[in-house]
Amino acid sequence: MNILINGVGGPTPRSISRALRWYSRYRRYELIGTDINPLARDLYDPGLYNKSYLVPPAGYPDYWEKIESIIEQHDIRYALVQPELEVIAWAKKATKETLPCKALIPDYQLAKLLVDKSAMTEVLAEEGLVPPSMVIDPAGKDFSAIEKALPYPFWIRSTTGSSGLGSLKVTDRASLQNWITINPGVKQFIASAYLPGRNLACKLLYYEGRLVRAACGERVNYIMSKVAPSGITGNTSFGRLLNEPELVQIAVRAMNVLFKAVDAPQHGFFTVDLKESAEGQALVTEVNVRHVAFSICFAAAGATFAEDTIRLLDNDPTFDRTFKMYEFEPDLIFLRDVDAPPILLRENQLLI
Repeated sequence: MNILINGVGGPTPRSISRALRWYSRYRRYELIGTDINPLARDLYDPGLYNKSYLVPPAGYPDYWEKIESIIEQHDIRYALVQPELEVIAWAKKATKETLPCKALIPDYQLAKLLVDKSAMTEVLAEEGLVPPSMVIDPAGKDFSAIEKALPYPFWIRSTTGSSGLGSLKVTDRASLQNWITINPGVKQFIASAYLPGRNLACKLLYYEGRLVRAACGERVNYIMSKVAPSGITGNTSFGRLLNEPELVQIAVRAMNVLFKAVDAPQHGFFTVDLKESAEGQALVTEVNVRHVAFSICFAAAGATFAEDTIRLLDNDPTFDRTFKMYEFEPDLIFLRDVDAPPILLRENQLLI
């Protein structure tokens, strides 16, 4: 079965591809990779991809011509589209015409809403599902108004993008002003009340109007955290796999609000990020329209969402579509590092 994986220069597509190679049992896969960066390491890894291609960025005039040519040449049956810009491009194309191959793509209006953290936050604010927040325009910032709305400390980040772009815990006006100044590439920030508790993720797989699978995890430490002032790089080095149905309930409640806001069908794969307050209340901080980099850790523990997606797209009659929250061994943690397979073990096995 030939599968297209987009954006293979990033850690998330690598995680998905390795999960299919190492932990899948449904079919033998031929993986075809694409990326826009000629220096992307995985374009040149024959052990991971059977064939790889350099493609134009999504939105460029010749993007679809190249993608469709690859799909036709390799008789690709399904695509696992990951970079947000490509998810948006595929979702937009699906509004006008049939996609060149089957893919689990969310509604276009929903995808646009979710990649804009400020718009998503505004929708969820009325339901009390997000921390108190406000948008900051670097060109017209009013520090007095900001401080009146959000007392220090608070969390600031870019309204778009991933990997902790523009993120910092701001403790006073000087640090806020300096942070805005040294991030000229960020066109708009969102500031939110600082939440000191656990950093959580809930993965939700929807298909044709129903929730099919879910799983939860906790991000504790990050790879190369010292290079980021916030300590957050978006790539988890140490985390926990959790069995918390109440967390799934919060994430599903948030998704229900978001689906309704744009009248979108419940369809697609989403990673809901949450952070806990000092009182332990989990609040939504963002929703990714894709997998995240530690997806392979879920797969190693039995939750192979990439293959679940393929089996759904393939209409596998043996796949049970009854909702299931993946459950893991108690106290199961994972350790990751650059270019290394993840290690799963019990937390009491740590050498501390």
